[in-house]
Amino acid sequence: MLFGYSYLQQFIYGEVNFLPLRYKFLFSVFVFFFISVFIALGSWQIVRLNWKINLISEIESSLIKPPVELSNNQNKNFLKVKTSGEIDYDKQIYLYNLNEEGKPGFEVINPILIDTKNYLINRGWIQFDKKRTPEIINPDEKNIIGTLKKQNKANRFKPENDIEKNYWFTLNRDDIFAYTGKNFSEYIIYLDGNYKSPMPKKITANISNNHKKYAITWFSLAISILILYLYFRKKNY
Repeated sequence: MLFGYSYLQQFIYGEVNFLPLRYKFLFSVFVFFFISVFIALGSWQIVRLNWKINLISEIESSLIKPPVELSNNQNKNFLKVKTSGEIDYDKQIYLYNLNEEGKPGFEVINPILIDTKNYLINRGWIQFDKKRTPEIINPDEKNIIGTLKKQNKANRFKPENDIEKNYWFTLNRDDIFAYTGKNFSEYIIYLDGNYKSPMPKKITANISNNHKKYAITWFSLAISILILYLYFRKKNY
């Protein structure tokens, strides 16, 4: 590998000496290995691009539809729903997060019993000093409108949750069960409405989609290396 890298530097800058055929063959293998890797990476970005386009289309389609009764429909990502239930304020979770302006605070998350099924409802963001204040207990439990969103896997690089102090960094399923003694749907309800505290999180289709740019970058690298290889092969071999 070190030989291949060193030889590649010489090859690019036109300093290649006439080495035995065996070394030239090994260098060719080295070059085409990296070309194959770059093509594979570019192809993977194309796959991710198509997936992201379909996801954005799915979100946009779901968000423009009127909310449907949660109990009468199969749960799916970004489905707008309306329902009623019993919110558990004793097991309220304070999840550290930034608001839309990048200010740190908490997202307020509660267990809610809908019919016979347990959900988590994300009621929105508050400032740190609003924690455990009476003013944040204000939703209409008989008229809940929100958007379902499938829970992501917990980020392993975030700090561990402090259950005793009710200071959370991830919605780790094991921690939630230890805190509430309940299992919940994999879908979280993101509350919608004109609430001020907590302020509901806006669910939109504005998702970063740079896969096309990444694909072009990888394919360009593969093509550039191939052109350089063919040019210097003709010049020096």
